[in-house]
Amino acid sequence: MLNRIVYINGEYINEHDAKVSIFDRGFLFADAVYEVTAVINGKLVDNEGHMARLTRSCHELQLTLPVNVDEIEHIQNELIRLNQITEGGIYLQLTRGSAGDRDFGFPEDAQPTLVMFTQSRSLLDSPKAKEGLKVMTMEDIRWHRRDIKTTQLLASALAKQTAHDQGFDDAWLTENGYITEGSSNNAYIVTADNTVVTRPLSNDILHGITRAALMKLADEQQIKVEERLFTPEEAMSAKEAFISSATTFVYPVVKINDKVIGNGKPGPMAQRLRDIYIELAIKQTS
Repeated sequence: MLNRIVYINGEYINEHDAKVSIFDRGFLFADAVYEVTAVINGKLVDNEGHMARLTRSCHELQLTLPVNVDEIEHIQNELIRLNQITEGGIYLQLTRGSAGDRDFGFPEDAQPTLVMFTQSRSLLDSPKAKEGLKVMTMEDIRWHRRDIKTTQLLASALAKQTAHDQGFDDAWLTENGYITEGSSNNAYIVTADNTVVTRPLSNDILHGITRAALMKLADEQQIKVEERLFTPEEAMSAKEAFISSATTFVYPVVKINDKVIGNGKPGPMAQRLRDIYIELAIKQTS
């Protein structure tokens, strides 16, 4: 989209005119948190969960939101209107702001920087949902507070780029012999008895909002779920594998490293969970 209207510190402004100080701590230290909320039918999906996680992230980093979550949602909806977004997402970033010169310590008089912008894209009709993803495993080198959704994403970007360079769609990260999550998503496998397995919540993974919705939907649909550690070897011998995130919903994984998963096509469990999640999202936004 050209000439989007973006939000920055109380103003709606053309994207080409938006500016942030070079001394902003988000720029200098990745001292910032973010959220991405999906948009379907011109309305926000699961935004209450995203706002709750944003509030938690701010608490963990001693960041202060300059506006309350109700005002944030008003801004998000105004951006949807101004940019005529029917389907896509809204990115929100809050930094500690800037105050004087560069210094590691938290400045007492810093004014937070709040930025939001829209991205128009197809979410419901995605080729990757029909084809499935190919992922490779690699060591997880991220910091140990992955439960906080910060903007320090270089390790994740490197993982994804390494995967792309080697002909894969994404990376599944490993630590101490077990899969943590994808480079920008939560990871799941399906066992021979149709049990969905995913890593339990801790500081080691992001507490996915879509993940939480899928756990609830699985319970309602009487789909058995086990929250436990699993190895790359177990994943490669699984009946199915898939990922979830705010803007992918559910994508099947059809290959891990050199091992084809199942018959190499998206499996029925991943498709079922994607369908019922989309049904819920459409119901929310109708």
